Amino acid sequence: MIVIVSIGKRGIMTKERLKELRKEAGLTQNQVAEMIGVQGRNYQRLEITDALPPTRHLLALADYYNVSVDYILGRTDKREINR
Repeated sequence: MIVIVSIGKRGIMTKERLKELRKEAGLTQNQVAEMIGVQGRNYQRLEITDALPPTRHLLALADYYNVSVDYILGRTDKREINR
């Protein structure tokens, strides 16, 4: 289950980043939903509302797209992961 929490501009950036990353990877919303273990409609909400994904989903998405969680959240424009 995804809990919807509105957080203003960061949520707006997050949904834009999620959509951008998904499209760059050539995936559908349902494919991403399956990858992180949620129903399609729950993932769709992440791309249309100002909600933040739960931490475990953020981590899975960041790992899959090979970007930092900070990038997904809009805290940085650098995609690279500091390792």
